[in-house]
Amino acid sequence: MKTVAVTKIGSLRDTNEETRGVIGVVDFPEQPLGPEDVRVRVAYAAICGSDPHLAEGFFGTDVPIGLGHEISGVIEALGERATRTGLKVGDRVAGNFLRFCGTCGPCRDGQQQFCEFIQDYNRPGMAETVTWHESQVYKLPDNVSLLKGCLLEPTSVAVRIADKTNIRVGDRVAICGGGPIGQLALQMMKMNGATSLTLIEPIAERREMALRHGADFVIDPITENQGERTKEITGGRGYDIVIDASGSPRAVQGLLDIAAKGGTVIYGAMYPHDFEMPLNLSDYLYLKELTLTGVFISPYTFPRALQILPHLNLDELTQSVIDLENAADAFEVHISGKFPKVVIRCNDLDDNGGNS
Repeated sequence: MKTVAVTKIGSLRDTNEETRGVIGVVDFPEQPLGPEDVRVRVAYAAICGSDPHLAEGFFGTDVPIGLGHEISGVIEALGERATRTGLKVGDRVAGNFLRFCGTCGPCRDGQQQFCEFIQDYNRPGMAETVTWHESQVYKLPDNVSLLKGCLLEPTSVAVRIADKTNIRVGDRVAICGGGPIGQLALQMMKMNGATSLTLIEPIAERREMALRHGADFVIDPITENQGERTKEITGGRGYDIVIDASGSPRAVQGLLDIAAKGGTVIYGAMYPHDFEMPLNLSDYLYLKELTLTGVFISPYTFPRALQILPHLNLDELTQSVIDLENAADAFEVHISGKFPKVVIRCNDLDDNGGNS
């Protein structure tokens, strides 16, 4: 089974060809179909910002490392007991790349994100097929195409970020980072009644995209004074909610300074495992009473992400589509930043549904 994988550990941005990481298409065995499993013929798999981190060895260095967790496709086989969710062969689906066991301590205590057996069904989806437990698979709405359906997983991340903000209608909100998660979170915050909604992003095209999708203001952190612009936009109060979707160590420290007293700062990205951010407890937690939190994965969000998916503007996140055989080229395009999102077409499937 053709699968996109890391075949050599190293940064994909390394200018030295000898030490640069390598992405290739390799042959993996097809995953077994258990009695409660669903086999999906994959239509599209989007590249996530975390995928290059796997090439750097973030989760291990034994190659090949199969990639892909933002997928959509069509069910081609069901285990004999995969009957509880009403799925059928031929259904257009997307899903959660993680299976929560439901029986370990964290799962039984309402904290699925810390499931002790979370890796059991973490299988690469940037492939011809993927086999998941039925609990991981969601039928797509009729008005969501397979192409846009592969964004269910990143949409679930934006829903999780929204959950952690505890946003109130009228809260002033800033988002740092105009990649896919930042753009989806921006649309989500707009729906939740955010005001002074601001995207902080150095790439002009992504700032313009944010303005098209509901941002009230944008800030270029390279050419503008972020603190002064915050005072102008918020009348000197700062933002009630600040979301980092950039994952940039250079960006995250300054976000504490633009938060309002009593505000919430969400670190909603993946950060270098050895990065440590200085934190003045007196300034930020004592005097400003900031609430700081992060986002690991997205428990309890997929059903709501499925509901909101038809209401999101996803056209600009699905412009770049590259075939599976050219996966290495797709990652080069991703690294270039030319498009906010790059999608790999794993199979050319007829899409009988989806008008959006």
